[in-house]
Amino acid sequence: MDSLNLKSLECFQTILQTGSATAAAKQLGITQPAVSRLIQVLEQQLGFALFYREHSRLIPTDEARHLEQEIALLLSSVERFKALANSVAKSELGSLKIVAPASFSAGPLSSAVASFMQLYPSISISIDAHSPQMARELVAHRSVDCGFIQLPETHPGLVCQPLLSSNLVCAIPSQHKLAAETVVELSQLASEPLIMLGQGRPTRIRLEKEFNKAGVRMMVRLETHTVATACAYVKKGLGIAILNEVLAEQYCDQQLVLVPLRPEIQHQYGFIYSAYAPMPRLVARFYQHCLAHFSAGTSQAS
Repeated sequence: MDSLNLKSLECFQTILQTGSATAAAKQLGITQPAVSRLIQVLEQQLGFALFYREHSRLIPTDEARHLEQEIALLLSSVERFKALANSVAKSELGSLKIVAPASFSAGPLSSAVASFMQLYPSISISIDAHSPQMARELVAHRSVDCGFIQLPETHPGLVCQPLLSSNLVCAIPSQHKLAAETVVELSQLASEPLIMLGQGRPTRIRLEKEFNKAGVRMMVRLETHTVATACAYVKKGLGIAILNEVLAEQYCDQQLVLVPLRPEIQHQYGFIYSAYAPMPRLVARFYQHCLAHFSAGTSQAS
């Protein structure tokens, strides 16, 4: 038997439902002769008649009745397939594996992910935190779909799109004398114990150069690796932390305030994906969502 024509099967089912070729043609949006031809082709393939005419109606044969349920199941499966393909095309199904610094995930990324999942409730997302070195390798080798990383980024296996920037600020205990300032100059930190992170990273190196240029010695009392830890120690009164504002905002409360640092030092994040393959559809949609989300946030902030 030759391959069955899907349109012939649809015609068969529609005639069963409507009782005439004319009504079937109208429902399917084709001509009545086209319906008749499709049924004739199907009967030739099957080797038996499917309908006989009684006055103005087409009556199904016993053989047609035997096929009715299977045809309904088959066409229902086709519709499910079309719906699934449409959902995949619209990025309404699937999963994303993301790598991002813990403070970034808990802070600015959380609202972007939440709004994305509201738009696409059938999508599942996995977010992990790794060292920058590991994050680069995981994304480049497609072990995860995409990630967020501090700029600048030069890994040859990555495509990096600038996404978000914010200035460094001083996280200060709320009872400290500098907490009431509108800005904090480097000279005002000359005798203050500092809580620092990011040793050896570009933003930290630039900050150290600015201190040297201003002739101010950095009194580093505590080194740590996360914004959350730095803020926790600020609240204990151990010193002032110099942090990325967009990451530190989530830790503000009655014990801690953020005051802009002068001179301004910008901290940038980028969206990364593997350079070894085109950006997958779902990753592209997530990137566009994040771009719009953070652009809107920047506009509101300004």
